[in-house]
Amino acid sequence: MASAPQGLTLRTNRDRRNWWQSRWIRRSLLVVPAALVVLALLNTFGQRPQATVTRTPEARFTVVAPVHARSGLIYAARFRVDAISELKNATLILDPGWAEGYTVNGQAPQPLTQGSANGKIDFGFGHVPAGKHLTFWLSLQINPTNIGRHRQNVSLYDGRTLIATVHRTVTIFP
Repeated sequence: MASAPQGLTLRTNRDRRNWWQSRWIRRSLLVVPAALVVLALLNTFGQRPQATVTRTPEARFTVVAPVHARSGLIYAARFRVDAISELKNATLILDPGWAEGYTVNGQAPQPLTQGSANGKIDFGFGHVPAGKHLTFWLSLQINPTNIGRHRQNVSLYDGRTLIATVHRTVTIFP
């Protein structure tokens, strides 16, 4: 019988007789990635959109976007304003959590005005008659380095008057 090459031992490299080479340890280590796949299939790490609704006497305000997501995800957030009473100058104010670590791919419809104030993004849409609605789509991609929890509150204003605020937090997984 030939001897083992220099630097190798038959006990360790051929027979695998050390405790750390046990087939049960190898099998149990295979359970970890399999469990991650099952958890991902069960949407534990998210990306399904979730609707958050706020109602006031002036409007019903709905934000639909994921609250759990993975970095690199591309999705569209939907902001819907159902005007109960007339809104003369509807404006959406988004927290910095909507932009920091994100790439904005598009907006539909294009807002009449857009800008920033105190680190927040504002989109102005103008007049929304009572009984009508406004739906705004914002297409976003999460940058791969954006991981953790971020506040994504959205406020609806009529001019300078606060109408409603939707409070949200998004958790981004690697």
